[in-house]
This record gives sequence, C-alpha cells and structure tokens, in this order.
Amino acid sequence: MPELPEVEALTDFLTEHLVVRRLVRVLPVAVSVLKTYDPPVTAVEGAEVTAVRRHGKFLDVETDGGLHLVAHLARAGWLQWRDRLPDGPPKPGKGPLALRVALETGEGFDLTEAGTQKRLAVYVVRDPREVPGIARLGPDPLAADFDEDRFAALLRDERRQLKGALRDQSLIAGVGNAYSDEILHAAKMSPFKLAASLTPEEVHRLYTALRDTLTEAVERSRGVAAGRLKTEKKSGLRVHGRTGEPCPVCGDTVREVSFSDSSLQYCPTCQTGGKPLADRRLSRLLK
Repeated sequence: MPELPEVEALTDFLTEHLVVRRLVRVLPVAVSVLKTYDPPVTAVEGAEVTAVRRHGKFLDVETDGGLHLVAHLARAGWLQWRDRLPDGPPKPGKGPLALRVALETGEGFDLTEAGTQKRLAVYVVRDPREVPGIARLGPDPLAADFDEDRFAALLRDERRQLKGALRDQSLIAGVGNAYSDEILHAAKMSPFKLAASLTPEEVHRLYTALRDTLTEAVERSRGVAAGRLKTEKKSGLRVHGRTGEPCPVCGDTVREVSFSDSSLQYCPTCQTGGKPLADRRLSRLLK
C-alpha cells in the first residue's frame, strides 16, 4: 500500500509533470473506481492543472475550474506514468487498469489496481473535504505544527495498542502497515503496547521515531520516478516484509504476527524483550 512517503513522492512527480498542463480526457475503466457523480468526471476535461497536493494518503489534482480530481490508491493501487498514451480507448474489464488521464501533450497516467478487492477510489469534488476519508483525517505527522506535545495529547486517552493507533488515519494521517512496523522497530516498542500507557520518555522516543522514519523515507523517495517507488520503498524497510531475515540492528530473526487480511513484522530482541508474540488474531501483549 502506498503510504505517506510514496504519496509525497508521487505528489512531487505529478507537480512536475501536470502543473500548467491541460487535462483532455479522464476515463474511468473499472466500474468501481469512481465514487462521485456530481460534478461528473467530464467536468475536469479541458481544465488546466494548477497544483497537486497530498492529504494523508490521498492525491489531490487541483484545476483552474475550481474542481479537484482526488485519488486514493488503497492497498493494491498504483500510478503509472506514460510519456505516450496508447492510441484508442482501453477495453473495460481487461487487466488492472482502473482509470486513465490524458494530457494535451499526449502524455498521461494510468491508475491501476491488482487483485480482486477493488478499493481504489477516485472523486471529483469542489472541495477536498467533501471526500469522507479526507474529512476524517487526523494531523499530518510531518506538518510543522505537529510537535511532541500534540502527539502526546493524541495518545493520552488512546486505549488501543500502538500498532492500531498509528495506522488510524483519523488519529494520524498517512501511516499504514509498513511504516507503523518501521516506526515501532525504531522506537524499540512492542506493537501490542497500549498507547495510553506510555511514559513521557517513551512518548519522546516514539515521536522521534515517527518523524525520523517518515522524513528519511520521504528523502529516499524524492526524485525517484513513479515506476521505481515500490522498489525504493522495499529497499529501505528494516523489518516490514522481512520475516525470517536477520534484524539489521541486533541480528535476531525478524518475526511475524498474521491476521485475517494483514500481518506485522517485528524484532523480539529490539521490541519485546526477546519474547515472541503469539501469532494469532487475539494476541495478548507480552511485556
């Protein structure tokens, strides 16, 4: 799933390739992709792109007509830039293509989604806050005003485990499954530790890990072409997706807890005092 660093890099990439250029065609291919119908998607055709912004994990293409083309890539979605779009319209129902955007220059991009769970979402709105997912977003963890006191206040009454709290977009925007694993590993904390139980020193450690992990990932992704961002993300991860490999910090074996539709990875030595977490959905916190 693209998370804050990858969406930030895509925002930079699209800013360079879209701003001051005109959209000539926005073509939904998958039936499920378009989530709004008024204004119609055709309303942005002929408009000039004035800015590209990020809201959490949402991409926002702003046009001079006052409309926004907003996309959320969900778990299996991606953006593929094309210096030259194929001639002729794509065939619906064939392959992973969900939506195609064409520019007056002949360039454009495809939004694609692998797998059978079609969750990629596109909206055409007058205000990004009309998108329910954006309206619910918590603060951006890389914003200048997101200081340690604000972070501590968010966690103070949070009764969930840290893994779930970090992934909650209404609490903190932009962090998903992969970077929550990386943040907790950097902070040397169990994913099952209760957020409200953190001491001031632990809050400081987690805040520092949150900011540093995301900032470093953004810097690694900056300037990377859209087609290479997935590879760049994977290469920078220390524990997520590395079950069975040695921890790069202590050498212990990275372990996994599996759930019905996802999994988390962690290092027992670095994060749980050497004790493995039970690999079942209702795992209890091991201190």
